[in-house]
Amino acid sequence: MKDLIENIQSTIESFQTDANLQLESGNKAAGTRARKASLALEKQLKEFRKVSVAESKK
Repeated sequence: MKDLIENIQSTIESFQTDANLQLESGNKAAGTRARKASLALEKQLKEFRKVSVAESKK
């Protein structure tokens, strides 16, 4: 679970970096990377929810 949380944090950081680049300078490639990171983040958060529910049932 610790690894999953670390992966989520690194994905959030990369999303924030790329989203800010797109917002501030209109960098289209950064926007693409931010959208890709958001999809990865969605999958990771769903996995976190699954693991969290399983841990709470123990």
